[in-house]
Amino acid sequence: MWFKNLQVYRLPPGWAMSPGELEEELARQPLTPCMGQNLQSRGWVAPQGEVPLVRSMERQLMIALGTEQKLLPGSVVRQHADERAAQIEQVKGYKPGKKMMREIKDQVIMELLPRAFVRRRSLRAWIDPTGGWLVVDASAPAKAEELVEMLRNTLNGELAVTLLEPAQAPSALMTGWLSSREAPGRFELGDECELCGTDESKPTVRYVRHGLEGEDIRRHITEGKFATKLGLTWNDKVSFVLTEKLQIKKVKFLAVRETENETSDHPEEQFDIDFALMSGELSLLLKDLAEAVGAPLSGGSERSMKHEMAEA
Repeated sequence: MWFKNLQVYRLPPGWAMSPGELEEELARQPLTPCMGQNLQSRGWVAPQGEVPLVRSMERQLMIALGTEQKLLPGSVVRQHADERAAQIEQVKGYKPGKKMMREIKDQVIMELLPRAFVRRRSLRAWIDPTGGWLVVDASAPAKAEELVEMLRNTLNGELAVTLLEPAQAPSALMTGWLSSREAPGRFELGDECELCGTDESKPTVRYVRHGLEGEDIRRHITEGKFATKLGLTWNDKVSFVLTEKLQIKKVKFLAVRETENETSDHPEEQFDIDFALMSGELSLLLKDLAEAVGAPLSGGSERSMKHEMAEA
């Protein structure tokens, strides 16, 4: 259950929706089986167990977007298409051209889809109405945006979330922390960083499980390299890697015992305990991070991520 990678958004100021209200909205678009000729289906699923669609704990909410996708390997399609092309050549005496081969492949795909294996995945998101955060547990922004857009559509467009807008480029801030050997506030430098040059060849130096106080790092900075990733520890409780796009990766909770891989006689109860611990730590960490990068805690002045159809 513990989130590993955080794509962080700000909720619009004053956004408030009770668990019951949100549950009612999500229930209108549940995940349905990917059937027939459909390649993929998406909808809301329970974050834990079968119900509910909204997990609520101490005013914190968790939801999950489910996806079912047909698995149809290209090698299988090519094999069937080649066999069909060979039959056509044998009967008609000529090889199918490029246009006909495309048509054959399309026909093969349509015939194989109903028999294809289906893979189901889920993507969780944590909503903190009190702190004003929407956090998706995804390693890539594109995956997080799929959930955000689905949630926005489910709520009829009423979710103008924003990204944090730092006062200074995150790369410049992280470079300054490395140069001074000191992170701000309750943050401490970790043991990982990536430095990248600004010239066309983009020379890159990576440090992993390595102290960040050495003169070699200062030399790279003096030569013009900037930090694009930086390992940090917050309050001796959470370690992570911050990227130049303010993505939070490789999250590890140091002060609590992660139990997601352990068996339990009461998994629902354990889920709620873990959720309460995780949300409590992350809400404070995100507040400190916003202050450290000079990002306003109000969503009103930040860059809107809402996709307006009229502007498309």
